Order: sequence, then structure tokens, then C-alpha cells
Amino acid sequence: MSDQPLFISFEGIDGAGKSTHIEALAQAFTAAGRTVRCTREPGGTPLAERLRELALNQPMDALTEALLMFAARRDHLVQVIEPALARAEVVLCDRFSDATFAYQGAGRGFDPAVLGQLERWVQGGLVPGRLRQPDLTLLFELAPEQAAARLAGARVPDKFESQPVEFFRRVAQGYAERAEADPRRFARIDAAHPREQVWQSVRQALVARGWLP
Repeated sequence: MSDQPLFISFEGIDGAGKSTHIEALAQAFTAAGRTVRCTREPGGTPLAERLRELALNQPMDALTEALLMFAARRDHLVQVIEPALARAEVVLCDRFSDATFAYQGAGRGFDPAVLGQLERWVQGGLVPGRLRQPDLTLLFELAPEQAAARLAGARVPDKFESQPVEFFRRVAQGYAERAEADPRRFARIDAAHPREQVWQSVRQALVARGWLP
């Protein structure tokens, strides 16, 4: 598997702890002899990072927010993700399109059919016969109340992190629906456990696919 390009996304509500394990997984792949590219959404390119600042901090309606997310995603795909995969690298991405369906769709209540059309426009045409999606999505699942407790006082919240618990309940449900619709792509990680136990679940998901020794 050393020459197979891999695209792995990390998803979950704010405070679920997904970002903690990206570096650990990058180190595991590097130790296995792979070249790793860590990136994030929205962001990952100079243009997408500027769009991130707008999306995370400026008030706007749900359609404007979704358009910014997908615009940033398209630049990210063209400039970073697709070239890295063409070089047979491992791409580890903190959020991808599932986040848009969870946050703008389930969280904001925006029309999922419109999001689906945007997804087809932005992620279509890159892989013959299908949309560009991660090879594996690690979904870190945690009760919104626990996630809020973890975030409390950790940093100045952006406009999403400052949303009420009910918003994150809707987001978590949106993620669950995405996972149920595409169970082969998702590995659902119980993020309520101690960090080392969560890491073992992450690693096992990769070992089970033959991607790590």
C-alpha cells in the first residue's frame, strides 16, 4: 500500500477532539514511510484561508456561508489535495464536505438539495465516474454538552463555536445521517473515552484497512 494515495478526513462537532489525533496519525504514516500532507477546511490555500476568516467571523445568511465554503473547497482541491494525491501522498484533512452538510445543512437548516448540487459542481470531474470524496472519514462522536465543556475557556470562540448546545445537537445529527448514508466510508469513533483509547480506535480503523502496519 506504500504507493497508494490516501485521502482521510476528520469530522465531528467543535470540541470532539478530532484535531488532537491528526498529528499523531501523520506521525504514524511518516513512520511507515509515507509522505503526508496535513491541511484543513475551510482553508489550506492562501485564498481559502481568507475565505475562512470571513466564513468563521462575519455574519451572513446560510447560502452565502455555503457558497464561501464550497469556493474555498474548490481552490483547496485544485491547488493542494488533487496534486498531493497525484503524487501518491497521504492527505489528512481537518474537515471536508461532510462538515458543510452538518453545519450549514443540519445546523443552519439550509436546503440539503442545494448543498448536494454545489457538491456535484465543486467535487465532480476530478475522479472518473464519481465525486471526489475522502477514502476514509473519521467521525469523532461526542455529546454536545461534553464538547461544550471541553471548549469552555480554551480559546476565544468563533461564530460557530459560540452557538448554543441545540445547534450542535442538530450538527451531530447531520453527521450521523451522512455516516448512515455512506457507512463504508466512515469510521465512527467514540470520542468520550480518554485520549489514548480514542487514538487506539483511530489507529485500528487504519490497520483494519491495511493502510498501517
